[in-house]
Amino acid sequence: AKQAATNRPNPPPANPKRHNNTTPDDRPSSVVAMLLRVLSILPLFPPLWIFCQLLSNEIGRIADDTTKNGTLNATASSVGAQLLVFGALGILGHIGTHRLIPSIKYYMLKRGICGKDLGKKGTKSENDDVPEALGIVPGAIFLICLIFCLVGFATNHPSKLLDLNSALLSICFMLFLGFTDDVLEWPWRYKLFLPSVASLPLLCCYEGSTSVVVPIPLRSFLMNNGELTAFGKLICHFVVVDENAEGSIVNLGLFYLVYMGLLAVFCTNAINIYAGINGLEVGQSYIIGCAVLFHNLREIQVESLARENHVFSAMIMLSFLGVSLALLRHNWYPASVFVGDTYCYFAGMTFAVVGILGHFSKTLLLFFIPQIINFLWSTPQLFKLVPCPKHRLPKFNARTGLMEPSKIRRGKTEMVNMTLINLFLQILGPMSEQHLCIVLLAFQTFCCALGLYIRYNLAQLVFD
Repeated sequence: AKQAATNRPNPPPANPKRHNNTTPDDRPSSVVAMLLRVLSILPLFPPLWIFCQLLSNEIGRIADDTTKNGTLNATASSVGAQLLVFGALGILGHIGTHRLIPSIKYYMLKRGICGKDLGKKGTKSENDDVPEALGIVPGAIFLICLIFCLVGFATNHPSKLLDLNSALLSICFMLFLGFTDDVLEWPWRYKLFLPSVASLPLLCCYEGSTSVVVPIPLRSFLMNNGELTAFGKLICHFVVVDENAEGSIVNLGLFYLVYMGLLAVFCTNAINIYAGINGLEVGQSYIIGCAVLFHNLREIQVESLARENHVFSAMIMLSFLGVSLALLRHNWYPASVFVGDTYCYFAGMTFAVVGILGHFSKTLLLFFIPQIINFLWSTPQLFKLVPCPKHRLPKFNARTGLMEPSKIRRGKTEMVNMTLINLFLQILGPMSEQHLCIVLLAFQTFCCALGLYIRYNLAQLVFD
């Protein structure tokens, strides 16, 4: 949850392992905790199912080649072996993150990098100091895992070495920016500008196509009877319409690079503004990561033309999911740590990296449907058309123990803060913070599943 900064935190305990920011009444029962753990790994089941299929197909292919030729074909198992190694590094990243967070949060408390949970006002834990910016731990572990992954990936795919280095540079830059933002609290104008700078290494080494396929119903607006229409001639001053393809392909050129730069800015800030309750930032990123991994493994399975790019994306996502799931265990309600802008920027840039270098930036946006809705709904406040307070998170009612929509005054009237979280509370009514987070993550899961359905089924109706 978003927190209020404190200049004089309470002294940390002598033994950090015994420190807990929650009261016994706040802690979930063992049965509920076990149920939540099971629910947390459900989004992983679909990509794991395809992962196991890929491995079994590789093993069967090796066996067939060995039987027919009497020798082992080393290249047949290359993709399966790489994914297995990447998965193992993701597991190690999960273990390392889970064990390192309790130690690092003690040092955060000691240095005063902490805050109050605004969602606990009126409870006996409202004055507890909660360590902030713990997103630095999964971010650092992720970079270590990624460096080891890159050694093997660059060996098998030497042409991708430039992409790998640019990915590392962009993610590392945003991780640094996020941590400094948690410590120094950058103004919003810097938060919008610096992600654009961080995306420059990606755009400079981008070697993919800058053309887009025009949906079938819109092609008649560009060409008719083999000739450009008036509208087609007009946009040819800015882009290139492929007349040989009957207007089905448009080369956007520089405009496509601008779009990808804006995508990086959107991804980093969309997760940051869709936050405010324990577990939501990490939870939504984890679910989006599972959807991206499913898409990557599916494209690898059908041996698409961009298979190498999807192996690259899957490599990044396996480590990302490992460290994110470990952080979620500490950030889930009642949170013992805050992830801060450090994690939000790190996660957003990671998605931008795989979307741009994996060449599926448009598909990536299908997984950001809740974030897009939240952005559009928040636009009047973000652009100061209506008053926008520093924190727009829901209000905790200490009497009922439930979260309610937060309000602001506009003249003589009151209006609800325009966020998707408050909108859900308006529609469904007050609910506990944990229940609210589960509902929002269920909506995220539904939207990601809908995005995959659109990508693999409905897209065939409007594209060749």
